[in-house]
Amino acid sequence: MGQKTNPIGNRLGFIKGWESNWFGGNRQEDKLVEDNKIRTYLKARLAKASISRIVLERTLKLITITIHTARPGIIIGKGGQEVDKLKEELKKLTKKEVQINIFEIKRPELDATLVANNIARQLEGRVSYRRAIKMAIASSLRMGALGIKVQISGRLGGAEMARTETYKEGRIPLHTLRADIDYALGEALTKVGLLGVKVWIFKGEVYGKRDLSPNVGQASNRKGGKRRKK
Repeated sequence: MGQKTNPIGNRLGFIKGWESNWFGGNRQEDKLVEDNKIRTYLKARLAKASISRIVLERTLKLITITIHTARPGIIIGKGGQEVDKLKEELKKLTKKEVQINIFEIKRPELDATLVANNIARQLEGRVSYRRAIKMAIASSLRMGALGIKVQISGRLGGAEMARTETYKEGRIPLHTLRADIDYALGEALTKVGLLGVKVWIFKGEVYGKRDLSPNVGQASNRKGGKRRKK
């Protein structure tokens, strides 16, 4: 009866892993605040790098930051200069040793965060919202998604009254815990106010026991994509 839950949080421990993993130590609240500070800083600093998710793994003295991005070249820079600079900035921010890994996302059309942000950027560029959504849905299905749902809310097309519209193709089995559903919320700051874009992408069902390590589902990228340690 309208009681919604986040599709990723709903599957934690079943087929989804956590994006922050802490080993040893106490003062959980300090770690939580620091994780949030790192993610906020990286998203602002690398706004043009098409970042999907930032996975943090902590030991007592080391923070390993894994950045999943569709444009690794922007983060790495010429000869790795940018990633070295970024590492020094994060050391100053956290006062701890930092290691940065970069994973390339081979198919950004199947990543809900990148799809939502792409639609939001188009809306900010005054593209028709129907056209932007239909193009995003078509490209996701073409790349192998089994289903996609896009919901957009706000003053659509500059209307006086805010409303919500939903576009759906294929199937999105939200109640099936083994269904691998990626979800994200993007925001577009337009002249008439803030528009919210929600994206659900169904990639198939997971059978058997799945490894819940933080970078689960990235095995193909790990082999074929760029992975850089600093």
